[in-house]
Amino acid sequence: MKRSALLAFSIFVAICCFAQQTQRPPLHGKNWMAITGKPLAATAGSMIFQRGGNAVDAACAMLAATCTMWDVLSWGGETQALIYNPKTKKVISINAMGVAPTGATAAFFKGKGYNFPPEYGPLSATTPGTPGGICYMLSEYGSMSLKDVLEPAMQLAAGYPIEAQTANAMERGKKMISEWPYSKAVFLPHSGEKREAPEAGEIFVQKDLLETLMKMVQAEQNALKAGKTRKQAIMAAYDRFYKGDIATEFVRGCQEQGGLITMQDLAKWKPVEEEPLKVNYKGIDVYKLQQWTQGPMMLQGLNILENFDLKAMGYNSAKYIHTVYQAMNLAFADRDFYYGDPYFPPAEPIKGLLSKEYAKQRARLIGNEKNDALAGPGDPYPFEGKKNPFLEQLKQRGILIDTTDRKNPSFVPAHDTRTGMIDNLPRDEEYMDRLWRGTTSVEAADKEGWVVSITPSGGWLPACIAGRTGVGMSQRMQSFVLDATINPFNVVEPGKRPRVTLTPTLAMKDGKPFLSFAVQGGDTQDQNLLQFFLNIVEFGMTVQQACEAANINSNQLWLSLGGTKVENRQPRPGSILLHDKTTQAVRDELKKMGYSLSFDDRTSGPINAIYFDWKHNSFWGGSSNHGEDYGIGW
Repeated sequence: MKRSALLAFSIFVAICCFAQQTQRPPLHGKNWMAITGKPLAATAGSMIFQRGGNAVDAACAMLAATCTMWDVLSWGGETQALIYNPKTKKVISINAMGVAPTGATAAFFKGKGYNFPPEYGPLSATTPGTPGGICYMLSEYGSMSLKDVLEPAMQLAAGYPIEAQTANAMERGKKMISEWPYSKAVFLPHSGEKREAPEAGEIFVQKDLLETLMKMVQAEQNALKAGKTRKQAIMAAYDRFYKGDIATEFVRGCQEQGGLITMQDLAKWKPVEEEPLKVNYKGIDVYKLQQWTQGPMMLQGLNILENFDLKAMGYNSAKYIHTVYQAMNLAFADRDFYYGDPYFPPAEPIKGLLSKEYAKQRARLIGNEKNDALAGPGDPYPFEGKKNPFLEQLKQRGILIDTTDRKNPSFVPAHDTRTGMIDNLPRDEEYMDRLWRGTTSVEAADKEGWVVSITPSGGWLPACIAGRTGVGMSQRMQSFVLDATINPFNVVEPGKRPRVTLTPTLAMKDGKPFLSFAVQGGDTQDQNLLQFFLNIVEFGMTVQQACEAANINSNQLWLSLGGTKVENRQPRPGSILLHDKTTQAVRDELKKMGYSLSFDDRTSGPINAIYFDWKHNSFWGGSSNHGEDYGIGW
């Protein structure tokens, strides 16, 4: 068979495979869609929709419910959101990421012997972002009261039948939980027994959290009685959390257990509405949050991959896998060095990083024969008409710049410290937990045109609860670095946001919503979202098929979470995760290219997504076959 005919046959077979029945049915609706990380939380969204709420109301209710159910996050965590406003026909982004507290400096953590801020406990906590994020989104773009939107979460806090996944996480983490008195009281109700955590199906009660939520609602209702507007009343609840008696107890409980957060830290913090970043991929505008997240990494990856004929390569062929892997590595190398909080100097070269010309330069570095184990950050500054001020830091990393052609500069790896370490650095269960460390996602849309995509996180189990608030504190401080040679834009400072992995996505086509999607999974988030998007756009999958499709994961990146030593976080060049059904021929070809292969039967999720079917004026919902994520449509 000729090569062209063989390729055509391979594509035909791949398309036939896509037509197979999915493990979960696709969701359909014409009025609304609600998808998130827990079935009960999706039900909370449906309750709000049935009461006449819009997608913002429903998304806030689902977010509140997932926090209450400890779906790899808590009320003390952080919220990142993209919202499509049908009235203005614009996508806006919500930055409700907490900040480093007073006293949180690189010198402070180095003085305690840390190479990175700690993974767990009070010293890992940024200021809470989620309560403020909910209040802001609801007041600005919702239609209901805080009382109505928090009602499902309050019912859950009063007691709900806990699922095995969360209950078992409490039991596994009980040694650490026992060190924190307020956490122990909540998570280990059977203290002293063989199993101290709740059993699956047991009614799990959180009296302190319920009281905190009731205080917020009380502040709102008192403000309404005093003649305040709906928006002012919701922000009265916000003020009670960040400036009132809730804040006082939060700070007391945090500091009692060794944390740094002050009343001033809470009072000064506020959510920020921002312009999202975007690139156009073959006529589709893809929106991400700014460079305080890893979101632009997916945009860079799309820019690079636009220079290749991916469809002709064939879905998950060795050439396709190799090309996607290399593009992701180049984007991750830039992420790891150039991303950080844009509200703190120095200014990140994001314009250059998202330049199509810069992407073409990066694409030329991708060869067909082997993995580039030394792929490092590029130089985006010339694409902004500037000179790179961090050449010395790059030199310390073992990366030299060729300055002979300023219009086409290229980096030449000299003696990168990662060389030869692939066989020495373990990719054990602990490492993979850090790579995949989860969160949840919230997707909502309604017939009026509102679309919401959220990737919240922080305060996951084992969590340290701040006093009698019932609020688990964030652990996001660990995403800062203490060494500027790793990333000069992400060195910890008081009031600064860490560069996080959290990354919702919205895509627009012909001026209308096309896709809303997000996923949990630490550093794998934008890897899976990139491939999910390509699965639909390049290979014609339905949204549910794309949610379940086999992806690849690269370990050739600096971990954003976990580990107390530099080697815990260093890239594993050539390390790749493949689906365990990958053919032997593809495995053999990748090995020849220098890849170190590992396998799993889940490589693509849990992804949650909504596809907008304008031909039929309906929604398609997708929720991965990996985990407890669940959706409801009507």
